[in-house]
Amino acid sequence: MRPRPPRARRAARAAGETALWWAVLTGLWLVLIQTVDRLELVVGTAAALPVACAARAARLAAAHR
Repeated sequence: MRPRPPRARRAARAAGETALWWAVLTGLWLVLIQTVDRLELVVGTAAALPVACAARAARLAAAHR
């Protein structure tokens, strides 16, 4: 069994992975809508954050099976 990395490193990796998911999901949202106005941009970026957290949680759950 490998030793666990320090807490700060785990937090940084978690934040980085969530930010990556958020960026990908926001980009996908922008590609899928036809006209980008301010309200749709705000809604898309706000909606992508909880979905990014859920995607990370799902990946971790699948990894621990």
